[in-house]
Amino acid sequence: RTMSQMLAHHTSTGCNMRPGDLLASGTISGPAKENRGCMLERTWRGTEPITLADGTERRFLQDGDELTIRGWCERPGLPRIGFGECRGVIMPA
Repeated sequence: RTMSQMLAHHTSTGCNMRPGDLLASGTISGPAKENRGCMLERTWRGTEPITLADGTERRFLQDGDELTIRGWCERPGLPRIGFGECRGVIMPA
């Protein structure tokens, strides 16, 4: 989807867009393994599990998992900007 299509989908039911609204267009990943931007990439489509602090291995998110997303941008000589934290819990279907 293009950003225009995403905007049209968002507003087609009367939901207004306001300054500061966030549209998630996908992950932004780097070339290194540690720079992968989402769980699906981090686990390489579930083929490379990650190990949690308690030793549990995970390939995919599970019901009850709590996620924290942080985003920022920084450049030498300029202030760091970001949107803080966005938290959510995966609920059962």
